[in-house]
Amino acid sequence: MRTNLINAILALAAVAIASATTSSQPFAGAQNSNALVGTSWKLVKFQTSDDATLVPDDGSKYTITFGSNGRVTSRVDCNRGSSTWRSPRANELQFGSWSMTRAKCSPGSLHDKIVTEGANVRSYYIKDGHLFLSGMSAGGYYELEPLTTQSRRTSARGRN
Repeated sequence: MRTNLINAILALAAVAIASATTSSQPFAGAQNSNALVGTSWKLVKFQTSDDATLVPDDGSKYTITFGSNGRVTSRVDCNRGSSTWRSPRANELQFGSWSMTRAKCSPGSLHDKIVTEGANVRSYYIKDGHLFLSGMSAGGYYELEPLTTQSRRTSARGRN
């Protein structure tokens, strides 16, 4: 059962961040920003539109990886998701439709807030080695730091 779940997670891959289409443009052959290609990030904090700061108990439970093939995968606590991504202009970020698992995460999870707001990300910038995702219609932003090799191993163990 757990192997089937892992296979489903890898097939769907997981945010993040969302369960909505953020662009109706086709993604085939889209150009991606070299700054994001092949990078993996974990959540440091989420600043909501009402200026509340949400900090995860473990940032490695909230990750995003930008593939060089135009695919993006994320982990949003107990769920995984995948989509397409592109950056047609400097600091612009567009995601396709997201596929996500739908497990119920434990109390205290930031899952619901991230999935709700994450679909609205439209831009990014990198400052002092941190990735900032923003552009949400109501404001707010995500701050992420690079996901280290050790964090990836720990995150992978949590999937088993």
